[in-house]
Amino acid sequence: MRHIFLRDLEVSRIGLGAMGMSHGYTGSGTDEAESIRTLHRAVELGVTLIDTAEVYGPYTNEELLGRALKGRRERVVLATKFGMVSHAGTGAGDLDSSPANIRTAVEGSLRRLGTDRIDLYYQHRVDPDIQIEETAGAVGELVGAGKVRAFGLSEAGPDTIRRAHAVHPVTAVQSEYSLWTRGVEERVLPVLRELGIGLVPFAPLGHGFLTGTIRSADGFAEGDFRRGNPRFTGENFQRNLKLADEVQAVATEAGATPAQVALAWLLAQGDDIAPIPGTRRVHRVEENAAADGIRLSAAQLDTLSSLPQAAGETHEEPQRNLLER
Repeated sequence: MRHIFLRDLEVSRIGLGAMGMSHGYTGSGTDEAESIRTLHRAVELGVTLIDTAEVYGPYTNEELLGRALKGRRERVVLATKFGMVSHAGTGAGDLDSSPANIRTAVEGSLRRLGTDRIDLYYQHRVDPDIQIEETAGAVGELVGAGKVRAFGLSEAGPDTIRRAHAVHPVTAVQSEYSLWTRGVEERVLPVLRELGIGLVPFAPLGHGFLTGTIRSADGFAEGDFRRGNPRFTGENFQRNLKLADEVQAVATEAGATPAQVALAWLLAQGDDIAPIPGTRRVHRVEENAAADGIRLSAAQLDTLSSLPQAAGETHEEPQRNLLER
């Protein structure tokens, strides 16, 4: 597995998003043993960037990683997130990036992850009630105390990124980016490159859609956020099947899987990008990690880049309102 640098933080070219092991998708939280095997296999394959958040569960995903990575901690770059759990009493789902809440959050994450430091600590969503300078300063204090190595932002827009970076260097911005979600290219990515900040795309496989394995939304269980997601419903779903079929056509030509092609396209967008495809299955993490060895031709890259973005919004309105991009 090749490595790149997110600012000065060295990570594997392809990481692993752990959220779906505990939260958000059909089957999440039902097979801890397989999730642990997947995490162990990822480390064996050279995947170093492992991503979680305190709100996943809440808390159970960090706890799972703490158990799974015991004895392997020094081989991974652990990333987690704060700010979507208010520890003052209102709980999970409420934004709170106040310095006091961050200080409480980091102690809980350190304990659950079984570690003495977090390698990459993201603000999960921008808190409109707290000045980003306060948040950046609080994380900077944690860096100074040795509890955090690097500061990140998730789904932040250009102005927030610049203001935060002026207080404490931002190492990476995490945002949804894939063949079917390309909004960061116009406004966010140029700012990251100007400031020397890395990009960590989440949902690089379109929440599974770009793998070509989802042909119907009927199998989504209650609690799977895709059940109400605009891209997975109605006419949008049918239109997006055509996009998945186009990716499949390139994959057939390249002798790869659609997932590998979608990841290889992302890797071709720059050496400052480290996607974190999520899975809880060993064979999927093996498939995803192998995308590091896929080299698409210029014509194949052009074909993929010319595909239209997916039909429908990326989130339902309440979640969409939390995004800056």
